[in-house]
Amino acid sequence: MTMDVALMTEGTYPHSHGGVSVWCDQLVRGMKDYTFKLVALVGTGDEGLAWPLPGNVRSVTAIPLWGQPPGGPRFGRTAARRFGPLITEFLDVLMDTSPLGQTRFPDVLKAMFEFALEEDLTAAMHGEDALRALTEAWHHQVADSNGNLTPPSVHDAIQGLQLLEHALRPLATPPVEVSASHCVANGLAVLPALTAKWVYGSPILLTEHGVYLRERYLGYRGNPYHWSVKALQLAFFRRVCVLGYTESGMIAPGNMYNARWEERLGARHEIIRTVYNGVEPDDFPQVEAEPATPTVSWAGRVDPIKDIETLLRAFAIVHKEMPDARLRMFGGTPAGGKPYLELCERLAAELGVADVCSFEGRVAEIRDAYVAGHVVVLSSISEGFPYTVIEAMTVGRPCVATDVGGVSEAVAETGIVVPPRDPTAMAKACLKLLADADLRTRLGAAARARVLEFFTVDRAVGTFDELYRGLGAQPISAGEKQEVRAGANQ
Repeated sequence: MTMDVALMTEGTYPHSHGGVSVWCDQLVRGMKDYTFKLVALVGTGDEGLAWPLPGNVRSVTAIPLWGQPPGGPRFGRTAARRFGPLITEFLDVLMDTSPLGQTRFPDVLKAMFEFALEEDLTAAMHGEDALRALTEAWHHQVADSNGNLTPPSVHDAIQGLQLLEHALRPLATPPVEVSASHCVANGLAVLPALTAKWVYGSPILLTEHGVYLRERYLGYRGNPYHWSVKALQLAFFRRVCVLGYTESGMIAPGNMYNARWEERLGARHEIIRTVYNGVEPDDFPQVEAEPATPTVSWAGRVDPIKDIETLLRAFAIVHKEMPDARLRMFGGTPAGGKPYLELCERLAAELGVADVCSFEGRVAEIRDAYVAGHVVVLSSISEGFPYTVIEAMTVGRPCVATDVGGVSEAVAETGIVVPPRDPTAMAKACLKLLADADLRTRLGAAARARVLEFFTVDRAVGTFDELYRGLGAQPISAGEKQEVRAGANQ
């Protein structure tokens, strides 16, 4: 059976590197009997391809969230009269904390999509009607709080609408016609899948590597927005994520931790099937030799969610107990991530370990990053089912990893799992492994055996082949399809 599948991504494949991109490339290359149309949500649209694409990729559609807006100057008086009630209802739905808010959301989101097919949604979101609707909605919200909320400013309203406009840009892109859509994340990547379902009846398969909504909440904790802007954006993300779960014909999370979150947010248990990430064992042969100097290795992108600060604090404790120890960190710094790298470098200096810690950037062969250490550490505060852990396990290195996402499902008894943001526990685990060669050897052998049994590419690709073949169409009514498709073709 030949299928045309749209692979929907956000900020990853095929325009950047990282674990999710590795997973996408494995999937596309492994599913040789399927053709793929890639729909990638990117930053500005100037991003080049980071991956050579196999022959079964038929097209790449990049949707810039922050670059030049789509559409043109098509926002006249008739459109303004139509948009005024629409944006008022849209904002009302986002601020409605009752279950009715989520019930109303699919219809109003679809109405925004239909508007975007015919008019300039960007111009509308920047117009006076939108600004007036949001300030009035916030005014009522503050009034109902009995003085417990600080009134938002006009600047807050402009900022909130701008963020929503960027998030809604996928609605202004013509839907892709495919047999099925496979979203590689929840959230914004679901929007083009929803438009394909509304227009062409394409069923949706959703895979989450991390829990999208949880990571949005974590990300908004430290940003400088006023409470009103944060609440508005998080309400939108929650509405979209819940809709992604309920509109999917099948959900294939990367671990059981994600599956529990998904069920709590409305996903039906019977359509969830966990599919673990896999590695190609031949790419990560077992290595028994170890460095001459006690070494802790870390691999990943330099990003706050990886919590390098806790890693550095833990290593400072290790270094105090074991002065010869070194910390080697491998991974690139994403666009906009230089301030965090500089923060970590300053912290290493403050802790007195700058001379024994090294930020070594991207490495040509990721396997070399794991081989560089006696122990491989993962310090993240949020993960799905991280490749760094199962790849390190495949080469036979024991891991010290934080108990986030599916990490404990991967490591089991072959390494040491510690609480996130706990440098003392992390240091204690590292010291235990660095001091005991027999334990490292035993755990490393068990780690590789576990990967070969449960976490290979062949196993993962075979499961997705089964899911693709079993993903039945979920047709919408002929009248509805004809109505929306007519708008899409205008």
